[in-house]
Amino acid sequence: MPAQSPPLSAVLPATPAGFQRSATGGTAELSWAGQGWLADGEPLGDRPDATEVARLRPLRGLTVRWPSAAVPTGAVTALAAAGVPLHAAASPAWVEPRLARLLADWTPEEGVGGPRSVTDLRREEQSVRLRRHGLRGADDTAAPKVSVVMASMRPHLLGSALTQIARQRRVEAEVLLALHGVPAGHEAVRRAIRGCDLPITVIEADAATPFGEALNTAASRAGGEYVAKWDDDDWYGPEHLADLLLARSYAGADIVGAAAEFFYLEPLNATIRRTDYTGEIWSDHVAGGTILLGRAAFAELGGFPALPRGVDAGFLKAAHAAGARIYRTHGLGYVLRRSVSAEHTWRLSLAHFLRVATNQWRGFRPSLILETP
Repeated sequence: MPAQSPPLSAVLPATPAGFQRSATGGTAELSWAGQGWLADGEPLGDRPDATEVARLRPLRGLTVRWPSAAVPTGAVTALAAAGVPLHAAASPAWVEPRLARLLADWTPEEGVGGPRSVTDLRREEQSVRLRRHGLRGADDTAAPKVSVVMASMRPHLLGSALTQIARQRRVEAEVLLALHGVPAGHEAVRRAIRGCDLPITVIEADAATPFGEALNTAASRAGGEYVAKWDDDDWYGPEHLADLLLARSYAGADIVGAAAEFFYLEPLNATIRRTDYTGEIWSDHVAGGTILLGRAAFAELGGFPALPRGVDAGFLKAAHAAGARIYRTHGLGYVLRRSVSAEHTWRLSLAHFLRVATNQWRGFRPSLILETP
């Protein structure tokens, strides 16, 4: 595998890398100065680079002051692509309609707030929507094919899991389902598969088969350009896979995944957000249920370790040791379910999640990026 990535400061042009989820500064202006754009009083290049964007990261956002006549908007689009939070209550008719709507969808709010505040969250949601718009532009290329690998020993969760895979946008997905100690003839399995229009390949593995081995058996049937791991008990937004592929593109990473931020604590009927796992950085760790990489790279790394648990951590550790470049993007489109410990291959107490929580909310309270029906 290739060597570790260069420092973020060397990445040109600016990308979402280095986004700061909490603002330490106020809201500034982005305005046209006759010959070019000014951001917080300083001139911007036509395509702002990482250094120019870095000085804007601490700001809560930029309010766009459009001139009445049409002017070049490349710098504005570049700031959007870098995930700089932008706002304009109204835009002239000559501004691209989709961008105008995005700018009006969010208004910067002052203050930090408490454990139930969503101020920082709404700001980051705006950043995610803008970066999608700025990075994709008018891209109408064919949707990449992704082989989604999922092992399950809980038939009652399959319907929800397959529905979430089927609603993924901007990708062509196939499902490689490893039934772990569950027969393919189980009524809940058959019902879930009947309700899904995606191509599904089913592999049966007995309960004694190590979890990692069951995953690898399924992954060996992959026909897509990419392999993505999926956990049957978690929640994923409809652009989860598309966001991972976008991050892979702008970061130049070998492996991408999301930050593990949102957890639904089922026994407590509460949602917590932890922010100690920063997004948009190079790392050796991503949420295990969000690992995505090229199929060839997956084969080169030898697949998942044939272990009963700790499969994700073992895979990432081996990949990092082999020199794979691992990038962690935002975690707003992903929620991990925490039920009783016996149902998980990882063991952490509910008290642990409460200790590390930055935010707590009653009930199921994901980010709006999850687009919960």
